[in-house]
Amino acid sequence: MAEVMAEVKSSGPAGPLVTAARALRRDRVGMAALGGVLLCAVLAVCAPLIAALYGKNPTEHYGQNDPDLLSPEGLPVRPNGGISADFWFGLEPGLGRDVLTQLLYGMRTSLLIALASVAVIAVIGIVLGVTAGYLSGITDRVFSFICNVLLAFPTLLLLLALSPIIQTRFVSPGENEPAWMQFAVLIAVFSAFGWVPLAMVLRTTVRSLREREFIEAARAVGAGRRHIIFRELLPNVWAPVLVHVTLAVPGIVTAEAALSFLGVGISEPIPDWGRMISRGSEVFYDDPTYMVFPGVTILVFVLAFNLLGDAVRDAIDPRTAR
Repeated sequence: MAEVMAEVKSSGPAGPLVTAARALRRDRVGMAALGGVLLCAVLAVCAPLIAALYGKNPTEHYGQNDPDLLSPEGLPVRPNGGISADFWFGLEPGLGRDVLTQLLYGMRTSLLIALASVAVIAVIGIVLGVTAGYLSGITDRVFSFICNVLLAFPTLLLLLALSPIIQTRFVSPGENEPAWMQFAVLIAVFSAFGWVPLAMVLRTTVRSLREREFIEAARAVGAGRRHIIFRELLPNVWAPVLVHVTLAVPGIVTAEAALSFLGVGISEPIPDWGRMISRGSEVFYDDPTYMVFPGVTILVFVLAFNLLGDAVRDAIDPRTAR
């Protein structure tokens, strides 16, 4: 008994991160969601390798010159969207591209935009939220006014308006936007409006923390603002940042897919889930299978991230109810 007590005592109390990790490991739904998220990440990263082993690529038009694959109307000849041993998920109606590689590369597109946007959102939200919450006064009032103005903007309508403006401003007539410009515009717009909820949460959190005893003690020993912010406040706001980031990824993925569905997101020939769903809706009555695969894929992808975000929130704050 004494040896057990000595071992527990030597190990010391577990920190909040360790406690949250242990709680997450006990959550079966959360661990299953984490497995789904990791699987999606691995598939996205390894998409070129998988495509090479599979023997297909997402841009080649396999069915245009082969009457055994596509009919004169552009529809797959074989049943269930052209599913076969050569094309596991079938062919895209019209262009005859392989659906499986389109899905894998579309996952890369969605993850790249979402993760880059979330990284920028986290940096801006942390800097502005912590600063406004700690300084208060005129800084806090200006911060609140800017947040209210940005929350009043209809983000979707702004994106619909910005896309043709940027294209006519920076791209010559008859040319397509380069891939880097399409990605940069989406990331910039998502980041410009996405930091507001995180910053407002951090502002409220910091305003409650700055009156705590450990902050007063730091001031009493002569600690400066930089020390208090970086050494005392930031280590205590990682929890809402982690929860917000986890839940923001699926929101950005669905927003990007919606924009591509409307024709103002990612354009050809870059694979994209939203554009696949848009094409599937056009040929749904003749080839319903084509719409099933991107629809189910984005559903599973977003569901896994949402369940993981809920599990992370519950692990960090066990008082919340699922």
